[in-house]
Amino acid sequence: IRALTFLVISCPCALVISIPLSFFGGIGGASSCGILVKGSNYLEALAETKYVVFDKTGTLTKGVFEVTKICPAGDMSREDLLEYAAYAESYSTHPISKSLKEAYGKEINKSLVTDVEEIGGHGVKAAVAAGNAKLMKSLGLSYAETTDIGTIVHVAVGGAYAGYVLISDVVKEQSKAAIAALKREGVKKTVMLTGDSRQVAEHVAAELGLDEVKSELLPADKVAAVEELLAGKEKRENLAFVGDGINDAPVLSRADIGVAMGALGSDAAIEAADIVLMDDNPWKLAQAMQISRKCLRIVYENIVFALTVKAVCLVLGAIGLASMWLAIFADVGVMVLAVLNAVRCLKVKQVKD
Repeated sequence: IRALTFLVISCPCALVISIPLSFFGGIGGASSCGILVKGSNYLEALAETKYVVFDKTGTLTKGVFEVTKICPAGDMSREDLLEYAAYAESYSTHPISKSLKEAYGKEINKSLVTDVEEIGGHGVKAAVAAGNAKLMKSLGLSYAETTDIGTIVHVAVGGAYAGYVLISDVVKEQSKAAIAALKREGVKKTVMLTGDSRQVAEHVAAELGLDEVKSELLPADKVAAVEELLAGKEKRENLAFVGDGINDAPVLSRADIGVAMGALGSDAAIEAADIVLMDDNPWKLAQAMQISRKCLRIVYENIVFALTVKAVCLVLGAIGLASMWLAIFADVGVMVLAVLNAVRCLKVKQVKD
């Protein structure tokens, strides 16, 4: 009887059942807040995140661009410049391209546009080239310098510079609060990586209170920047990258934790990410960290509670002072209490925008 009592007490049901349930509860609680976590290992890793790297467009900003200024060069008219830019960008799905087509406001005959080449981090090149300053430099064209705050789309027609279009993006209302919330959660450094100009990037970074910003980056440059940050962090510290575009997929895969925007994000980014914020609210990342830490705290509570009760009962069982009823409590009773504690992971506070 003493041996059977000892055997019942030693059954690990409480640990085997309650620990997975705690992680399932954490994932379920995150899902109720619009945060899709693709595995318990990512939920656990999120609790150790000390570096958060953001893409800019569509992540910290709305990705809703508006044409705010048209500056033709030479004999080019404003209407013609906008038309050339809209036709050049007609095959692209980038938010900047969409804003140019919306500003043009007329139906575009795509059959007039041939041999289109979209160059990542530069722009679009066909008979008309439209893109950033890097594209103009690669074509060997001189272009107009400007101090305007916004995204500059330079346009070249027939190998000659034709002017530029100024496009402005809007910062998300939640972005500044999200950065502050992440710092309260213990994040050491927040970094923004963007292909936009240095002037625009520094303006957004100053407005949001970011620790570091790197601008005028190509997709490969973003991977190199993340590699540099990964090399500088400590062993138990994790780095999360938050992005939404198809060019962000390599960086999302390389980071310790990849976080994608689910509404505006591309399919490639969502597929490559470990966590998806379904409503594109960057503040939800801080909430996900809160959920992960609560989940791990409950897991540790269950482990300590189960092992402590079982250790005491095993000693009593070994010396013959524990009855079978005590053994059943140490097995089934502890398991029920641990499971009830794990259910707490489902209850999370909803984030207010």
